[in-house]
Amino acid sequence: MRRRLFLLGVGLISATTSFSQIKKQFSVDDDSKIEKVELNFSMKSGSCIVKPSINSQLLNVYTNQKEDNYSHTYNKSTENGICNVNLHLDGNRSEGLSQSISYRMFGGSDDNDQKLWKVYLKEERPYDLLLKYGIGQANIDLSGLSVEKLKVYTGSADINIGYLSGKDNAVVMDTFYVKVDLGSVNVKQLNLSKSKHVVADIGFGNLLLDFSDKPQVASTIKGSVGAGNLLIMLPEDNIPVIVTVNDSWLCRVKLTKAFKKLDDNTFVNEAYDADAKNLLSFNLDVSMGSIVFQQK
Repeated sequence: MRRRLFLLGVGLISATTSFSQIKKQFSVDDDSKIEKVELNFSMKSGSCIVKPSINSQLLNVYTNQKEDNYSHTYNKSTENGICNVNLHLDGNRSEGLSQSISYRMFGGSDDNDQKLWKVYLKEERPYDLLLKYGIGQANIDLSGLSVEKLKVYTGSADINIGYLSGKDNAVVMDTFYVKVDLGSVNVKQLNLSKSKHVVADIGFGNLLLDFSDKPQVASTIKGSVGAGNLLIMLPEDNIPVIVTVNDSWLCRVKLTKAFKKLDDNTFVNEAYDADAKNLLSFNLDVSMGSIVFQQK
């Protein structure tokens, strides 16, 4: 009886180890004819890691899921030097708004925690990234990548975006777009993105935009807040900043003491210069939520 229990335990451990093994599921080979990659990636539930890779391939996607444990759609095409990749991971179960709200209130299930996806991108190629997450969490490391446009959408997922190695975006980014429904998104070291345009759309969730380090380019930041919360971390006082806020009596807006009123709903700091090459220009709308500025 003891031997049978021992063998059963070994079998369970073996099965768990086999389930947790990370295996490649999708990949895109490099080609000298490809000048740019447009990646449209969505994940309905689980955990996702996006990071740079020194691999020669343009895209590698790994998971601990067996092929029969998830459903997906995948297609790839190349035209005029642009490689368009669409990968949508649906999972086995239908997860709607009620489950999203439940996730926000009570946390994710063990099943969601077990679903792991790793997305590796090549440093030497330009990318347009469209990343969508439903329920779960994601960590997006853009260190050293050449991202020309980035769009991130979250339903109820908690997402961290940053530059973990401290390497900035290899090109000037045109647009950094974030849409938050019920989830929370933290964007760290936004200065390393070298983004000319930052766009934030917040429903009921929370968004942190970290501008606390010296910007490398002038940026225009447009934000719309419904009933959620937007926290903006500002750099030191010697960085020029202008803020225009369209608010309502139902909202909360808090600026730092460094600002003085320039015009109706418009505020500037002491370093403000309309022609500055590193000017941060905020144009924000808020209805029922809150916008809070904090100094570094």
